[in-house]
Amino acid sequence: MSQKPVYVVSDTHLGAVPRETERAFRGFLAHVAAEARSLLINGDLFDFWFEYRSVILREHYRVLAALADVVDAGVKVWFVGGNHDAWAGSFLRDEVGIELLNGPVEMTLAGRRTLVAHGDGVGKGDYKYRTLKTVIRHPVSIAAFRFLHPDFGRRIAGVASSTERKAEGDAAATGRAAFIQNWAEEQLRADPALDLVLAGHAHVAARVEVEPGRFYVNSGDWLRDYTYVVLPAAGGPPELRSWPKTEPAPFPAPSLPPAAG
Repeated sequence: MSQKPVYVVSDTHLGAVPRETERAFRGFLAHVAAEARSLLINGDLFDFWFEYRSVILREHYRVLAALADVVDAGVKVWFVGGNHDAWAGSFLRDEVGIELLNGPVEMTLAGRRTLVAHGDGVGKGDYKYRTLKTVIRHPVSIAAFRFLHPDFGRRIAGVASSTERKAEGDAAATGRAAFIQNWAEEQLRADPALDLVLAGHAHVAARVEVEPGRFYVNSGDWLRDYTYVVLPAAGGPPELRSWPKTEPAPFPAPSLPPAAG
């Protein structure tokens, strides 16, 4: 069995962050290719991702190539869709080589029985979003969206996104983080055989030892802190780390393609 660790990352929101962030993330992926046994991407890798039958969004081609290099290096890559990129399909699976998972999902990571969820719609409450989530992930909705010209679909997604506001400081983040943590702690207490709960979505990194040797970990985001999680192969406690930033850069104003005419 490999003694390399498992890496976990979420909420990179590529396509809505500065080029410096994407460049740093590609450096992170090169590090993962050399140092990791496997990589779990726990949602919102992209600020918008939709798989059309024959079109891939141009702003993502460098990262997609870097992910393919990670897979080619022998590193297993899993992807759990988030609320911004739930529509992954055959391109990521067959061309890039990523295994797609529907969260919440239970899996074994670095010897730990782990529950993985992006974090959107978990627990009780937030019925408005839970209803919306059901609608936008329904096969009929997906088929209807595919009929839109990609430029127009990208424009709709850009208008709906709140990523820029979150990068500048999200007033709701603390409440969202507490809600996800409470849900995670409930899962750990309800299932004594569970070792670890991993989440994202909150945009607030956290590492909480709920009971001795049993953890809730939120991988944070790459809007401000460039955080990620390392699960040591030897069974040590999960580690929260920050990838070094290359240089500070202002958050860009949305740059959307013109609507199809």
